[in-house]
Order: sequence, then structure tokens, then C-alpha cells
Amino acid sequence: MTALDIIAKNKIVAIVRLDDLSTAKSITDALTAGGIRAIEFTLTNEAAVPTIAEIAQLVDDSVAIGAGSVINAEQVRAVAEAGAQFVVSPVCKREVIDACRALDLPTMPGALTPSEIQQAWEWGADVVKVFPANHLGRRYIKDVLAPLPHLRLMPTGGVNVDNLRELLEYGAFALGVGSALINNAAIADHDWKRLEAEARRYVHQLP
Repeated sequence: MTALDIIAKNKIVAIVRLDDLSTAKSITDALTAGGIRAIEFTLTNEAAVPTIAEIAQLVDDSVAIGAGSVINAEQVRAVAEAGAQFVVSPVCKREVIDACRALDLPTMPGALTPSEIQQAWEWGADVVKVFPANHLGRRYIKDVLAPLPHLRLMPTGGVNVDNLRELLEYGAFALGVGSALINNAAIADHDWKRLEAEARRYVHQLP
């Protein structure tokens, strides 16, 4: 399956945004053991690119490893060379979308309003990351899709185990889940079983 197929099937993209990525392999092992099949390492950490290169070589083809917080074409090329299988951005920049399309990488730019979302789609986004989604209310996805049913939307920000099912039922293509899933206390304690159990809780809530 392609990365987009994996995300479409499994619905959850786990967002790893940490100051320290030295335990990235253990985090990946715990998340995948819990059933997560798409993991995004954000470029807010300078170690993200080599981390992606390392982790992409370790997972099997049922798991998609992506890059997040990508904001320019140079970063797209760097993460592609490292082995990233999809690219996520908090913003909508045509140069990022164009660079991804040139490299045949699924791209998920960030947008908020219907006009921004539609523009991202017309520029070639595979999925539009609706961000930040935590202030929009759960029905926002349904409201946007009513007149624009062709869109694939991935709400990100404020997604948690209590609202993920409803968001999917309202039409979300997938969900970006960050700090609500990536438990900082568990990571600090190297409690990988706890992180695995948290991942499993999310997977079990899928419709």
C-alpha cells in the first residue's frame, strides 16, 4: 500500500513533536505495537531528518513514516531523501505542494477556512490538514464537507480519544493526533507499555 492508502485505512497519524528524539525507535515500536500505522516526525526538532532516515529503514511496509512542520521546498527535498513517505505542513504554500508532487510524495498542507481548504486542494493537496481544529467545534468538518464533498480533510489540534470517532463520523478522512496520544510522562519514564496501551485505546475507538 502507498502511504496514502495506509492513512486512509488506519485513520490516525501520530504526531511526534518532541525536544528530544533519542528514543524515537522506542516510541515508534510502542505506537506500532498499539496499532498506529502512520507516524509523523516534525521538523521543529533539528534531529527530525536523520530520525526519519533511521526509522524509515526499521519499519515494515505496513507503516508510513512522514515529516511534519514542513514549510519550504528545500525541506521537502531533504525529508524525501531521508525516506519520508508523506509530508504535512501547518500552512498552505504552493512551493511545498509543487515540490511534493514533483517527488510523488503525498502532501497535506494546513488550512482553516473553506476558501483556504479549497485553494490547497486545487493546488494539488492529497489531503488538507484542517488546523488548528481545536477551536472549530466537531461539526466544522461536516459543515465544510456539505458543499465541498470532494475534499479529504484531516483535522489536527485538539483531537483526542473522546472525539475521534465523532470526527470520523462527520466525514474526516483521517486525524492528526499529537500530545493527547504522545504521552510526555510515559516517554520521560521510558514507559513504553503505557504508550502502547494509549495507542491501543485510540485504535479501539475507531469506527
